[in-house]
Amino acid sequence: MKKKLLLIAMLVAIVSCSDMKNTSENWVGKTKSSLIKNWGPPIRYMDDGQKGEVLVYAEQIYANSKNAEGSRIAGPNYWSYSYVYVNKEGKIYSCRNEKQKNPPQQIVLSK
Repeated sequence: MKKKLLLIAMLVAIVSCSDMKNTSENWVGKTKSSLIKNWGPPIRYMDDGQKGEVLVYAEQIYANSKNAEGSRIAGPNYWSYSYVYVNKEGKIYSCRNEKQKNPPQQIVLSK
């Protein structure tokens, strides 16, 4: 019985992690205001070059010595970004995720 519960818990964890990678894609077609209501305000707003904007969400990830996510001690780290593109009507038309070393103040969108 314990083995079955452990197996079920592991399967749920795997499915949850795979869904997290695509959560921003589920917002395409929804409104900017509903995203902000759900995710909170972005860390930065940028111009999308098409009379819309890009909402930038960021999380700093700290890695331990084995390069796995771990304790928040000084060491290797990176930023995990979600870019949400919003048209001039306030509808989300695209999303993308990326990892980089640059903090939010230094990011520049390529056109």
